[in-house]
Amino acid sequence: MSCDTGMAGGPPGVDVGEAPIALRPRGSTDVIPLSILDLVPVTPGTGPGEAIAASVALAREAEAVGYQRVWYAEHHNMPAIASAATSVVIAHVAAHTTTIRLGAGGIMLPNHSPLVIAEQFGTLAALHPGRIELGLGRAPGTDQVTVRALRRDPGAADTFPQDVVELQAYLGDTPPVPGVEAVPGRGTHVPLYILGSSLFGARLAATLGLPYAFASHFAPTALTDAVATYRAEFRPSPVLERPRVLAGVNVILGETPQDAEQELDRVKLARVAIFFGRGGRTLTDDDARAILASPSGRQIEAMLTCSAVGTPDDVRTQLTAFAKDADADELITVHHASTPERRLRSVRATAEAMATG
Repeated sequence: MSCDTGMAGGPPGVDVGEAPIALRPRGSTDVIPLSILDLVPVTPGTGPGEAIAASVALAREAEAVGYQRVWYAEHHNMPAIASAATSVVIAHVAAHTTTIRLGAGGIMLPNHSPLVIAEQFGTLAALHPGRIELGLGRAPGTDQVTVRALRRDPGAADTFPQDVVELQAYLGDTPPVPGVEAVPGRGTHVPLYILGSSLFGARLAATLGLPYAFASHFAPTALTDAVATYRAEFRPSPVLERPRVLAGVNVILGETPQDAEQELDRVKLARVAIFFGRGGRTLTDDDARAILASPSGRQIEAMLTCSAVGTPDDVRTQLTAFAKDADADELITVHHASTPERRLRSVRATAEAMATG
């Protein structure tokens, strides 16, 4: 694991064909629970349809081998990520899985009205009872030009705490606005998570008594301080008696250490394409390597600080150490791979390695 926690994400009908692997049962202490953030990556030469089909296969594999949940993130104007319409993706994946929990990791609430999100996730909860959850963030999930295209109020992030409370009320039994109900939505009590990469989210989650998911898979700087603040300031609530921390971590798995390092190199090039390949700009590998060598590229490197890289045994050792250092109750793994087939193998091999550790 290369994460310094001391520093301020097959087509429908794929049959995985193997019995579930027993990850840690709830309440036990032997193996850290694992979940997945799926960014629905669009690989070169494919399109969003293929990416979503691959994400269905990934969720089915995760369900088969015992992961707790799969989350999808709201990102806009990123040609390499196909999860912009997050609730639609969740609905499609839920229709092709049976038991695994599915949710947003997250919905960028300032982009939406709380009522609309309550209706969307209330509908999902009505279709798939007991399987839907909702992580909430306050960032736009895109660049500033796209923020304007979204008609996002630049000051919307300032009311994020109030919007979370309003959304929670719409999903509860007493609507926050007399005469206005989320239909579907009211009474579903869809579980909420606060996402963040700073002390702001940690304090909000602690104040509201909600679980806290830290985005250390791309913004690790404040991990230690944020988790400590959340645990110290946590107030029990009707939905959570004690603090619960989920921490994001990248997984780049290979047959050999050298194979994993080659995958890591491809991941870095793909990350450059995500952030610098917008607006129809096409980047060659040479272009991407030049960017990686620049100050902007060093920022890309920093985003991958919290990464488990290597063989399954290496990944198990690194994930176990990261969970301890991050003081995390659960890990949200982001499996990076150059092909959908390799990503499926990463999901299964990581589960197998953690179960036998």
